[in-house]
Amino acid sequence: MLIVSCAEPQKEPYMLPDHAESLIAGDSAKTWKLARRFNNKTRMNMGDCFLLYRQTYQSDMTMHDNNGEHSDCGPTLNATWKFAKDERGNYYVKWNSKELPEVMHIEQDYKFFKILRLSEEQMTLQFSHKQFSNKTTIITDIYVPEYVSVEDREFHW
Repeated sequence: MLIVSCAEPQKEPYMLPDHAESLIAGDSAKTWKLARRFNNKTRMNMGDCFLLYRQTYQSDMTMHDNNGEHSDCGPTLNATWKFAKDERGNYYVKWNSKELPEVMHIEQDYKFFKILRLSEEQMTLQFSHKQFSNKTTIITDIYVPEYVSVEDREFHW
């Protein structure tokens, strides 16, 4: 009997660098900007709020974004953060905040972001997001330090 499986082979989990906390938060704080966003592997156009969006991670394990500083971009999120690991060995950044249900339209006061890459110059995070149609999609965000210039960041079809 021959059994054929079409499932993709399981990728090895991404291993966090030894100094992951300082990569994400610097010595005291580090601000990241959104360089690219993908919705189920399709690159998304980024409007003003995405182009202005920044996340600042601090070494005291707090973080905030800058949405509230720009009109029509939503409220600022303040959260605590930590690294978490699942049973398969995948690493995540876990945010905790009483503001998350309102900001991300979820029920929980926490959210997990799978770490696909973390270096001095790039942080790639992936998370599931339920859209208004109740369909769940996978969002992959690529962040770079705020001072890094990104070509073709504001692309349009």
